[in-house]
Amino acid sequence: MGLPEKLTRANCKPVGPRMLILFQEPLLTRLPPSPDQAYSLLKMTDTPDEKTLARRRIMVLSGSVMLLMVSAGGMYLIVVALKEVSLEFGWPRAVPSFAFSLQFIGSGIGGVIMGRLLDRHGYIVPAIAGTICVSLGAILASRIDSAWQLYAIYLFLFGLSGQGSLAAPALANVARWYDKRRGLAVGIASSGQALAGIVWPPIMGAVMLAIGWRDMFFWFGVFAFCVMVPLCFAVRFRPPPYRPPPASANGGADEQVAPKRPPLSTSAIQTILCCGMIGCCTAMALPLGHLVALVTDLGHSLSDAVEVLSIMLLAAFISRAAVLGPLSDWLGGLRALFIFSVVQATMLAMFTVVSDLRALYAVAVAMGLGYGGLFPVYAVAVRDHLPIAEAGKRTGIIFMFGAVAMGFGGWMGGYLFDLTGSYTIPFLIGVAFNVANLAIIGALILRIGPRPRQAYS
Repeated sequence: MGLPEKLTRANCKPVGPRMLILFQEPLLTRLPPSPDQAYSLLKMTDTPDEKTLARRRIMVLSGSVMLLMVSAGGMYLIVVALKEVSLEFGWPRAVPSFAFSLQFIGSGIGGVIMGRLLDRHGYIVPAIAGTICVSLGAILASRIDSAWQLYAIYLFLFGLSGQGSLAAPALANVARWYDKRRGLAVGIASSGQALAGIVWPPIMGAVMLAIGWRDMFFWFGVFAFCVMVPLCFAVRFRPPPYRPPPASANGGADEQVAPKRPPLSTSAIQTILCCGMIGCCTAMALPLGHLVALVTDLGHSLSDAVEVLSIMLLAAFISRAAVLGPLSDWLGGLRALFIFSVVQATMLAMFTVVSDLRALYAVAVAMGLGYGGLFPVYAVAVRDHLPIAEAGKRTGIIFMFGAVAMGFGGWMGGYLFDLTGSYTIPFLIGVAFNVANLAIIGALILRIGPRPRQAYS
């Protein structure tokens, strides 16, 4: 492979028929180089062929799906065992519920930290950290005897170092691997978490009835470690450096190779996306945390209420696996985000006016299709409109705001229900948050456009 044009013209001095000496000052005086510069310089002389890259893309994508599917089971442990844990210790249910909320807060903070490590070292470091912490957290949780221990495990092991290491970094990493069909790849990767909501609760319920909640936690930790360690090696590869598309024959080379910056700074775009994430995730948390209670309050049985929730989770899986990708690849990440948000806001409002069981099933399906694609499509928008080399850090920051908003939305629903005796007011407040999200994202689309601004720095 020949030297890049910039090195050939500016950095090299001929000293013989076939010898070159690099003497450009920045290469010698800028010590140490930035991680992205070092990574790009390394890859210029060590880029795998296309077949190898294609194989690695598939390995990273499939490994990410399985890692998220297994690790996300940790968040359902306390959901399944909530009643039993409360009864054993004589705690109000607010104690394990608060531990569940701490997991989201911790994962948001951890996503920022691990996003920086992703940008510097690739996904292997967050993947190994998440594997160890999720496994260790489940094993330690099986031995708790006080509330503070449960809080610490869910905040630091399941949250900050567990899901924080795996969720946002995984989506950012997959987005960096795919220039074509990026939305489809991110949708498939994020479907691992939705799949966990379908697979794990019934398995954990059966296991808990057979061996108790403590052994259920313990053996999940052992299983997670044994399965996730090999998967870490499947996702160990770093994505190839971004290469601009070739210049077109009609004279558009400058626009292709050196695309213009968007009208807003990257920091401004990130801030706007963070604000939008607060609106959609506050609304999203309400049906996720309170749908079963809402359906039973309407006079339906607990089994019917659980089925409504299961159908919503199944629709969310379908949305991520089959809808998010084609939609975002066709319209761009921001437009897809806007559409998903419209569906979620509409269905959240519908939950306040329908009571028939069949109508609740229909609304749950539509709600799942909306919220299922809404959260992960932010990773596509980040890859479309923000610097590629900082995708991990920026995705982690945006997802942190979403995690905090999820915790707030779930708490708000319970608090306002205790005050009013109904879910109507909290759900309508959630709709208001969602409308604010639509206003923010709509204004951003009008300002910078929905299409990607490739690889500006």
